[in-house]
Amino acid sequence: MSPKGPLRAVARAAREQRDACDHEHSQPMAGYAALIGGYTTAAGAIVLALRRAEKRVPPRIAVVDVVIGGLAVHKAGRLLAKDAVTSPVRAPFTEFDGPEGPAEVSEEVRGEGLRHAVGELVSCPFCLAPWLGGAYVAGLVAAPRATRTFAALFAVVGVSDLVQQAYGHLMAD
Repeated sequence: MSPKGPLRAVARAAREQRDACDHEHSQPMAGYAALIGGYTTAAGAIVLALRRAEKRVPPRIAVVDVVIGGLAVHKAGRLLAKDAVTSPVRAPFTEFDGPEGPAEVSEEVRGEGLRHAVGELVSCPFCLAPWLGGAYVAGLVAAPRATRTFAALFAVVGVSDLVQQAYGHLMAD
């Protein structure tokens, strides 16, 4: 059997599944599949690179690393997905819709297929979180000191944002 045979069978099965769950073809399923494949490939490549560099996964991740990492991933995700200054990164995939909140913008995803799927990814902090979290955890294994320092920066900015919001609410009352 030629390699094209199994690939065609997989493509046919994917179309059947798409048709079964998305009758109107409104979701860019092939684009989503490409992003999942990209994430999986990147994660696998990182694991292989860490093994080649003889980096060992720690037996556990410290609670402080989880908390700081969570704050850092949250802040980095918001900066990438919603900040006005990072809109040039999203511009090929989104269209400006208007201001959304303090220093944030609302954007509509544009395009079809992979372009649309990437637009959804880069404009959604929740969608970016697994990608950023994966990078953070890989960084803890590969370069823990630098990763903790970088994460601390974003965590501090995130806490500062919280204080700014609280102060704004207190002054408005």
